[in-house]
Amino acid sequence: EDQGLAVSQTLPEIFKAAAGKEPEHIRTNSEPITPSEDDIAEAERLKTEGNEQMKAENFEAAVSFYGKAIELNPSNAVYFCNRAAAYSKLGNYAGAVRDCERAIGIDPNYSKAYGRMGLALSSLNKHTEAVVYYKKALELDPDNDTYKSNLKIAEQKMKETPSPTGGPGGFDLAGLLNNPGFMSMASNLMNNPQVQQLMSGMISGGHNAMGAAGTSPSTNDLASLIQAGQQFAQQMQQQNPELIEQLRSQIRSRTPSASNEDQQE
Repeated sequence: EDQGLAVSQTLPEIFKAAAGKEPEHIRTNSEPITPSEDDIAEAERLKTEGNEQMKAENFEAAVSFYGKAIELNPSNAVYFCNRAAAYSKLGNYAGAVRDCERAIGIDPNYSKAYGRMGLALSSLNKHTEAVVYYKKALELDPDNDTYKSNLKIAEQKMKETPSPTGGPGGFDLAGLLNNPGFMSMASNLMNNPQVQQLMSGMISGGHNAMGAAGTSPSTNDLASLIQAGQQFAQQMQQQNPELIEQLRSQIRSRTPSASNEDQQE
């Protein structure tokens, strides 16, 4: 009823006129975004700051700086690859994979992007895919010892088949249980009156060392169980140090390395 609000066109007429026009600032997907010289320089400064944050182990801050550099210059593969390393440090391996894919899309011959992709995929237990990327990284950088080592580990894990007695990463629990020295020490531990009392309590429900549903574990029971475990570990170290070193070597040999991947460009 307020004539001051009246317009010269009906709503369908306004819509029809607007739909026939495309705002000038909208770019087509095929039109590349070319950063200015100032944007390129500022992106490099932000990348350098991100590298400093990586050295200081401020990984979240590094992700932020690399992200700002990417906003200014999204055609630089190094920025994506560096942010992938920061994501991996934070345990965001899916984010690292995405950034490595972007880096490879920009520069298909970027060996470090393939290496970091392999590392992220290995951390996600995608060893078959990791092998492919490690091989490509080695094809581009044949003398890189880290890629060689990580490829060997990924191939070994890829061949391993999970077993009911095998833990994550193919840990040989079955072999451990067949080791006479280990079983002897385990038998001695189970003959410990303190451990027998704890186990009896857990089975009968009188103790709650493992924290049954709806109840709180007894502090004394937990402390006793931890103490018994520590005594067992000390006994293993004293009586069979070779077995301990064998276990340590087995664990180390199944862990991918990120040694030269920590260096940002």
